[in-house]
Amino acid sequence: MKALLVSGFAAIGTGTCAMLTLHAEAGLDPLHSVISVYAFQASGWLLPASLTLFAAGSSLIAEALRRAGASRWVVGLLLAWGVSMFLIGAFPTDRPGLPLSLSGGIHRYAAFAAFLVMPMAGLLLARARIRYARAVRILSGLAIGALVLVVIPYVVRMFGIPLTNDDIPAGLTQRLVVVTELGVLALAGLSMLRPAARRSLVTSSVVRQA
Repeated sequence: MKALLVSGFAAIGTGTCAMLTLHAEAGLDPLHSVISVYAFQASGWLLPASLTLFAAGSSLIAEALRRAGASRWVVGLLLAWGVSMFLIGAFPTDRPGLPLSLSGGIHRYAAFAAFLVMPMAGLLLARARIRYARAVRILSGLAIGALVLVVIPYVVRMFGIPLTNDDIPAGLTQRLVVVTELGVLALAGLSMLRPAARRSLVTSSVVRQA
């Protein structure tokens, strides 16, 4: 159990370092530039590497939660987030100005799925009264709020209103989602480090099934 959690944290930490390195070397404006366009920079390979590490970390923590007795929904949502992260990295978005391709479509909808499932997992974990439940609930709420801000520009464009990322802080809202969701994932893992916390999760699962 502890080995799974430590490996998961290592993967998330390494992925975060890769992402920060990419941002530092790219020199783009993080307020308006979405993370996807960093793939077209000289160090763009760090983006799929980082996302793959996030996916691995999520899978390891999901397995630890499964062994601790977490609900199938929580485990499934964390695995879905990991799969989505992998797909986002494996299928790059389209260069600015180009029409949506198959790769770009997979990238976009995988990102939306990832942004949606982690807050759901967080709320379920908070409901199970894990350690740090309050912090997990707050981060999940912030992630949902930031996701709404991410989606609004797409809805506006559907009505034919021209709106570019230069007009709105698209990069900021997207990064808020990513940071809060990584926070939910990290707290989910940290909540399992103490044996008493794992027993509490098992008890909550048994009570719900009764």
